[in-house]
Amino acid sequence: MKKTLFDKIWDAHVVETINGDHQILYIDKHFIHEVTSPQAFDELERKGIPIANIASIVATADHNVPTVNQHLPIQEQLSRLQVDKLIENCKKHDIELYGLGHPYQGIVHVIGPELGITQPGMTIVCGDSHTSTHGAFGNIAFGIGTSQVTQVLATQALLLTKPKTMRITVNGQLKNNVFPKDVILYLLMHLGTNAGTGYFIEYAGSVFKEMSMEGRMTVCNMSIEMGARGGLIAPDETTFTYLQGREFAPKGEEFNMKCQQWSKLFSDQDAIFDKAYEFEASDISPMLTYGTNPGMGIKINEVIPKIKNTSDEKALNYMGLQAGQQLLNKAIDYVFIGSCTNARIEDFRIAANYIKGKTKAKNVEVWIVPGSQQVAQQIKEEQIDAVFEAANIPIRQAGCSACLGMNEDKIPAGKYCVSTSNRNFEGRQGKGARTILASPLTAAAAAIEGKIIDVSQLN
Repeated sequence: MKKTLFDKIWDAHVVETINGDHQILYIDKHFIHEVTSPQAFDELERKGIPIANIASIVATADHNVPTVNQHLPIQEQLSRLQVDKLIENCKKHDIELYGLGHPYQGIVHVIGPELGITQPGMTIVCGDSHTSTHGAFGNIAFGIGTSQVTQVLATQALLLTKPKTMRITVNGQLKNNVFPKDVILYLLMHLGTNAGTGYFIEYAGSVFKEMSMEGRMTVCNMSIEMGARGGLIAPDETTFTYLQGREFAPKGEEFNMKCQQWSKLFSDQDAIFDKAYEFEASDISPMLTYGTNPGMGIKINEVIPKIKNTSDEKALNYMGLQAGQQLLNKAIDYVFIGSCTNARIEDFRIAANYIKGKTKAKNVEVWIVPGSQQVAQQIKEEQIDAVFEAANIPIRQAGCSACLGMNEDKIPAGKYCVSTSNRNFEGRQGKGARTILASPLTAAAAAIEGKIIDVSQLN
């Protein structure tokens, strides 16, 4: 029987099938951070259960950490307690922690790939919904709840029902200044936030084949916004080139042997998917969101569509917007370039390319937040920091920052923020904050112009 890429990886990790519907799935890598791990460690301690495989665990601090003055004690009490608890648990169980001050510290879904920990064919979990990011390398990666974090720590496995499979194919040539973020926002606009419920999505076609690994990570990151369990892309030479030489990737002849194995990870030609969609690349434009979920999107030069239901009305009221209104030339207050969606070196290169030689608009506060200490170092080495500083834009320290309003970086109520993050829910970036999701280029242009401009018209 012909198999999908998802089926090949899943079936290779099944330990046992129970009553036909449930399967015990072995987990290769378990990423943890300070928000969803404390309760899991406490539960194991209460029950006297040891950790099954310490070597499989990768720990970092990212969600609650400040992005200014990280050498000082964390001011917010809950954030400080959670980070301290992570430090305590890692020390107690001899788990290496990439905490504040460590050269590998950063957003969990940024450091895994850049360190070569994330590799094709793996099963990867984390107590964070955007674990789907790692699927860009051709693996099964998904977020889990706190009780499942406990299960993995205790057994190195999970009891699950196998998801259905979906393939989204995009072929053709993308238009000028259309980036991976625009591609996934376009797909969300057309398919909605529930289309992927119960599915694992494979992205296929020339558009994804030609994307950089950073771009593929952006797309897979937001699979969860479609309601999917996760998303993945078949590994290829782009994947192998990205991984080669990274800290924890295989080396020498072992790497060559691994590449031979990884090259077999693809969906068979006649594999049957439970659902499939096809799109044309030339139909995609730079995108913006106007509402309070990532599926409420429009092309950058379109108008906000008519209200269809009370949910639409509620969203527009929250955003202070109206049906029929354009977002072009709308003044904004904040710009956030960061998050596990768009805080890699490629994203800052795109932003810096537009910002170079210009000055930040006086009406806008801009937060540039690298996804990791290593990205921050790359920014310095490539002198991108000088571009931002000349534009009166400071660079913050690594962390999740304004993506989720869980730390000190919150957007004030009523203020508009053009954000490269993944969610625009009510209060996501701070109570009353109004979030407009966009690509790094669109965000950078808004930072300079003080308003949203049509980046499709830029050379």
